[in-house]
Amino acid sequence: MKTSVLVIGLGRFGAAAARELIALGHEVLAVDRDEAIVNEIAPEVTHAVQLDAADEAALRAIGAPEFEHAIVAISSGTEASIFATMALKKLGIPNVLAKAGSELHGAILERVGADRVVFAEREMGQRVAHAFAIRAVVDYLDIAPGFGIVKATPPGSWVGRTLKDLDLAARVGLTPIALRRGAGITIDPHHDEVLQAGDQLVLIGRDDRLEALGG
Repeated sequence: MKTSVLVIGLGRFGAAAARELIALGHEVLAVDRDEAIVNEIAPEVTHAVQLDAADEAALRAIGAPEFEHAIVAISSGTEASIFATMALKKLGIPNVLAKAGSELHGAILERVGADRVVFAEREMGQRVAHAFAIRAVVDYLDIAPGFGIVKATPPGSWVGRTLKDLDLAARVGLTPIALRRGAGITIDPHHDEVLQAGDQLVLIGRDDRLEALGG
């Protein structure tokens, strides 16, 4: 469902989120204290405004209470992100996602009302570590301690064989949940699917079984 999202803080994380939301068809009001940053992103979003997001009155003036969703992506200081999150919740925004730089920062954001806290640097570090350790891994998502979802290029020894023949869940503890071939995606691929060179598999399983993707 398409919706309107308020994005506060247009550093790398906030700007990337704003652009991706626009690409997905949502409307985005982008906010930052830096006029140059606001002017740079303005042509790419629905609206862009320069203001201090810790100022509740300023947020009210731009219609913040009308939004159901907001992302607080301020990276210049913990105090600013905390006050912005507090202001948004006081204005009644139902869903506020806030970016945290540390466990303490995240705990405070939750205390002042953030509906979800993300640790962007930590999560990216986890993804990079898994991709670095096993070259076949294209991307990784942590879902629980010791478990993850991985997008990977199948080893050469898997190419030309069916998923039934490979029996990945039983043999290596990794369960296929999707197959990407070119621009197409197959959810829950059939066990008779023959893997081809260039395919990408999305698998779920224990982190300590990912080494099976090495060959």
